Amino acid sequence: MAADITNRNAVASGYYNSPWSCEDGGPERLQMPTATKGLNILATDRVKLVSRRLLIGNMVLLRDPGEVYLMHHDTLRRGLGFDCHSYIEKIDPQTLVPLKKSPKLAGGPFWPGGFAIHRNGDLYVTFGRYMHRLNPDCECINSLKLPQNLPYNSHVILDGGYLVTKPIAEDGQTQLLLIDPDTLTISHAIEMPEPSISRLSAVGNTVYVTGVTTIYRYHFNAAGKTLERDSDWAFNYIDNALQNPGQSYGWDPVIDQHNIWFMDNGKHTANKALSMLNEGVATSPNNIIRVSVSDSSDFSITPISGMSGGSISNPPLYCSQRRILVAYDSANAFVKAWRHDLKTNELTALWQRDDFGMAGHGLYFADTGELVTEDYRSLKTWRGLKNGEENVILDIETGEEKARFAMNNYVQSFCFSAPGFARDYYWLGLDKLTHVTFD
Repeated sequence: MAADITNRNAVASGYYNSPWSCEDGGPERLQMPTATKGLNILATDRVKLVSRRLLIGNMVLLRDPGEVYLMHHDTLRRGLGFDCHSYIEKIDPQTLVPLKKSPKLAGGPFWPGGFAIHRNGDLYVTFGRYMHRLNPDCECINSLKLPQNLPYNSHVILDGGYLVTKPIAEDGQTQLLLIDPDTLTISHAIEMPEPSISRLSAVGNTVYVTGVTTIYRYHFNAAGKTLERDSDWAFNYIDNALQNPGQSYGWDPVIDQHNIWFMDNGKHTANKALSMLNEGVATSPNNIIRVSVSDSSDFSITPISGMSGGSISNPPLYCSQRRILVAYDSANAFVKAWRHDLKTNELTALWQRDDFGMAGHGLYFADTGELVTEDYRSLKTWRGLKNGEENVILDIETGEEKARFAMNNYVQSFCFSAPGFARDYYWLGLDKLTHVTFD
């Protein structure tokens, strides 16, 4: 059985007790801060932006009040055929100036990776084929070279404190790894039935893996310190997408108490472009997929925009308090929301935004119903040309805009932003970090 997440915080107990101690605010990927109130934007509010240019930014996390950490990397080295490295900085929460900086952390083959703050207070970084443990002053305590010469796609922390990671791969044999947080050694490795592009998600001591055709789950056996695949729960979303033959793999799953939600058609060519616009590979539309936590034969597959060439590279957003699902088609610049009926699992269209360039991980404030996201247009057609990307705060019930302003990010944001500590947030574009405050 899967773990029950009724009344659970977005951050599981394996994580540090802060409003945002890991990507997406918790391993369930609800993208919802804990212990912080919403922006509650008013028409009279003024917005203040403080920015810092980066080579390639990836993730922002919060620890204790006033403690903000940034992960970035030297991705440009891969174009020259060199290994890439990651860096962690403790930054000033207002000016964004580095206060502490890690040494150059070994990586290898590139994928953005990630980091998280463990309940023991230390920072764990997964990038390339390495995992590193850092103290709060960004000093490296220990490092682990991971077994396959592939980039590992971040990690999740279980309630038991163990870390789980896997490589990103489209073909070949790959393993799911269980890592001891104290010794930074591999406690268990288990062969996966197929490779996976998606990041991992978890609830309690249960891990969900979206493979290239099928979503699986694994349970942590505390007595044996192993991971065990649930043989009674799996769903082949590619074979079941009969209305759209030729679908490609899915991305990060979102976990609520009753269902798993993720999107397919994840293959694209955006790694060669400034954005996801028109970068889909499949000729078919992309879908939002629901699979019941209790019964994997209970599922639904719903087209998002219905337009050909649909594609994404990140998770949807599901608000369990309001029963609202938000999904998008980045390649066709389309966003749609539905009301979800818990009894019938029917999705009723709520609102949609056409010509809206959303691609990254959002921030959702449950108390005010505010969704922080982005709208990216082609630099060739965008009004004013220089803006590229604008931050937009939407009312999740209506889709109406509460605020919109230029971020001047030239590359569409695919990465992990974070809330602040009081009516603020940190928006991370690949090329720039911006602290946004309202007064």
